[in-house]
Amino acid sequence: MDVVTRCTPFRIAIRGRWNIRALSSLIYDVVNAEFSGTGILSKTNRAHSCANCPLRTNPTFRDFSEKELGFVESFKGGELAAEAGSAILSQGTNAAHIFTVLKGWGYRYKTLEDGRVQILNFVLPGDLIGLQGVVLDEMGHSVGALTDMLLCVFERKKLWTLYQKFPALAFDITWLASRDEQLLDEHLVSLGRRSAIERIAFVLLLLHDRAIETGESKPDAVVLPFTQQQLADTLGLSLVHTNKTLRKLSDKGLVNWKDSVFKIHDREALGDLAKYEYPGRTPRPFI
Repeated sequence: MDVVTRCTPFRIAIRGRWNIRALSSLIYDVVNAEFSGTGILSKTNRAHSCANCPLRTNPTFRDFSEKELGFVESFKGGELAAEAGSAILSQGTNAAHIFTVLKGWGYRYKTLEDGRVQILNFVLPGDLIGLQGVVLDEMGHSVGALTDMLLCVFERKKLWTLYQKFPALAFDITWLASRDEQLLDEHLVSLGRRSAIERIAFVLLLLHDRAIETGESKPDAVVLPFTQQQLADTLGLSLVHTNKTLRKLSDKGLVNWKDSVFKIHDREALGDLAKYEYPGRTPRPFI
């Protein structure tokens, strides 16, 4: 079934606890069906073919060979349109699909039994999500949409064919998983050793650069779609401490963050403060 699915926020009670699930985990169990007026579209109405993928026009990303492009086109089962605030994947569930972000911002997060949340990292165009649930049979974290998002949907059952017949694409998936590990390394260092001002300076520089690189924002004014509370949940700080630290950075004339628009006024000084070096690679792979 080749569809575009619209995912909206909703909740399901499981064993007395509220658990957020993605609509996609239900709808893709439906076969040989088409719906109209519900955000689910047939193959002929799919928003993007792989040949016309908007990421292919971005020099940040490596292009496919003709054979790779043909396989990825067959690998792709549809597209998922996720509204801001919706859950795409849920902690503790099995994933029948993996996803590549085409547009928008998301975030990976883990929820403790008492409801406390730790944001692990943020996802942007070109990022692959759901691999953990496919390989390990269970998601150890959830993935939510910070903004409206569009994602390519790939079928789990075809992943082995990719590894068997397309070693360059298999390497790309390994690279993407390794890069996520690299970003989590930096996040762990922030939580364990960086001061509050170093943590915030580092993550703001990282997200600033990633947003520009992936085409989600313009260099002169990057839109950061998360709140100060979500930034605090990322860095293990209280909201009050986060707010005070952001004021310090602003008072030093390094940055300004107002109404979601983030501007860097002194990149060199901010980089020196954070001891920051962007862990990127251009061109980088995507699926």
